[in-house]
Amino acid sequence: MPRRRDVDGQRERLSAAVWDVLARDGLSGLTLRAVAERAGCTTGLVLHTFADKRALLRHARELLHSRTRERADAAGQAAADPLDAVRAVALQALPLSEEKREEARVWTGFLAAAASDEELRDLHVQHNRAFVQRVETLIGQGRPDLSRAERTHHAVSLVALVEGLNTLAAADPVTYSPHRQRLALDRALAGLVGERA
Repeated sequence: MPRRRDVDGQRERLSAAVWDVLARDGLSGLTLRAVAERAGCTTGLVLHTFADKRALLRHARELLHSRTRERADAAGQAAADPLDAVRAVALQALPLSEEKREEARVWTGFLAAAASDEELRDLHVQHNRAFVQRVETLIGQGRPDLSRAERTHHAVSLVALVEGLNTLAAADPVTYSPHRQRLALDRALAGLVGERA
């Protein structure tokens, strides 16, 4: 029986391999064999941890959610006020660096699989709605004059912009450069911030 440290180390290697394969090779390249090769282990070891491709995808999405949630928490806490927090949270979600473009490729691969898989789609909806709720709450704190419907509309629009930029920049980081992403975000926020009571 392997020691706990060995089990944890194997899980970390497999986790990194799942992420790396999905980010670099896309959904079609994500196989148990590819993960095993990237992790330097057998497919049997991969199967011991992940039952199938869906489990690989779920793991990658949960890892992505954990990373972005931690960054959003930190960005929101460091902001001067709730509307500054909206911008900070949105900025941390945009693919403004190579690391974040890698995350966008993982997210896009997961989303492609979720389109035809109800279980994965439910996971996507759960995490996406948590993002919308976070943004809506911050908007409500910064703009208490807005109705609930208006807060929801602003939050959904902003999340749609951010996730659209994630998808497009994953494939075309030249057209959707960091500068253009920031500009698009600031233009979307201008009305919300400018109308402050």
